[in-house]
Amino acid sequence: MLCQFTFKNFRSYRDETILDMQAASIDEFGNSLLCNDGDSKKFLPVSAIYGPNGGGKSNVLGALVCLISLVMHPIVLLEKNKHPFDSMRYLDYKPFLFDEESAASSTDFKVFFRVDGYEYKYILRVKSGEVLEEFLYRKTIGGKRTATIFERSNGNILLGSMLSRGGYNTDVNVKMPYLSFLAINYDIPAIASAVKWFECSTLINYANPNSELYLTLVNIEQYKKVLISMFHKMDIHIDDYRINPIDKDNNRYEIFVQKNINNHIYELNFTDESDGTKKLLGLLPRIILSLQEGGLLVIDELDAKLHPKLLRFILQLYKIRTINKNNAQIIFTSHDLTTMKNDIYRRDEIWFAAKNDFEASELYSLYDLRDENNNHIRANASFDKQYLEGKYGADPYLAQMLSWEV
Repeated sequence: MLCQFTFKNFRSYRDETILDMQAASIDEFGNSLLCNDGDSKKFLPVSAIYGPNGGGKSNVLGALVCLISLVMHPIVLLEKNKHPFDSMRYLDYKPFLFDEESAASSTDFKVFFRVDGYEYKYILRVKSGEVLEEFLYRKTIGGKRTATIFERSNGNILLGSMLSRGGYNTDVNVKMPYLSFLAINYDIPAIASAVKWFECSTLINYANPNSELYLTLVNIEQYKKVLISMFHKMDIHIDDYRINPIDKDNNRYEIFVQKNINNHIYELNFTDESDGTKKLLGLLPRIILSLQEGGLLVIDELDAKLHPKLLRFILQLYKIRTINKNNAQIIFTSHDLTTMKNDIYRRDEIWFAAKNDFEASELYSLYDLRDENNNHIRANASFDKQYLEGKYGADPYLAQMLSWEV
């Protein structure tokens, strides 16, 4: 479970930026919040990021994906991952380029996450393909004492008490995170637990929506009935599917969807389905896996090609505790205002990304905003209407567009 993600000097984000999944002390949808046994802290199952084109929405997700890929890339490359890992594109980091100091500085990441009864804190500073600093700490959920697992700085690695007597090699390539190095070369429970969170985090890349689809369908074969049931609840007539191998050595497969019409089975090639159905067939297996594993699902433009009712259905899967039993989370960008409603989101689940006068992106939640009387935006406000009116800062430019003259 993701608690908080902080990054700095990544693409359009110059300053330190925080995506906080800790729930604010507000009343709405309290029964949808995530929690761990023995701890009073509550966390968000959903975060939706809105804003104008070019405002930096995708770069928030990009920063998170970049951190995950920095850790997982060497592990997957050497096939040392211990859990099924839904392949994601490797996203390189680039600093903010519109001032000389930032362009010459490091890109910094910090993430707090919970897994296997512990809360971990992981920090990574990188520059020009090299790791400058790296730290890993953990504490028992609900506990106060934080244990050092390792600290890496100025070319030196200091091992905490749980590793110091293990004789572990600290001579690691400057281009590789030490967390990845330990996961590849040793069987250390604390390291395996930390890496498990990264492994169970997934980005769906809709630049290539069919990529790795067959692998996901194979991985959830035991959940096929659940997948078909979800299609039926969405009023999508798919009764089964089958995977036809074309060239296993090169991972080439065909997918056929099956429809039962008047007791006769008809088949369509996956490529002949509508764009929305194709997206759902690629999306729903990942949703099922994230709910099963309690993983993090990161999706750019989740709403694209989806009917608003389907988007609402997907969000409810994460917000209903009897369905989301393992603290799964979904973070996505969206332009769909038909779901920006107070009967769907808490105020701290809606985020806005927009650029300031220095061309640097800023990220803030709806709950962070204040009205003209310095009060929080009301829980029963018309979020979509106020957003279109430009009251939330991430102005979609509607007012200016309506005043244009041809």
